[in-house]
Amino acid sequence: MPVQAPPAGSVTMFSTTWCGYCKRLKSQMDRAGLAYAEVNIEEDPDALVFVMEANNGNQTVPTLLFPDGSTATNPSLIEVKKRLA
Repeated sequence: MPVQAPPAGSVTMFSTTWCGYCKRLKSQMDRAGLAYAEVNIEEDPDALVFVMEANNGNQTVPTLLFPDGSTATNPSLIEVKKRLA
């Protein structure tokens, strides 16, 4: 199923189970009370294609998809908050 933008006020986080940067950002977002849906690119072929398209062919995670359709790769919590505001 093609990747769709998340609802307003939340993000979709593309990650892997072993990604330390993903774990850090998830824990920061949990503490901040920010809503997100997590998609493992190793289990979802459409998500893998999406991440590679967003990152010039690289499988870089975390890649976040925002409600406006824009993306950010390994953003800071401050950047996520700012873009959701």
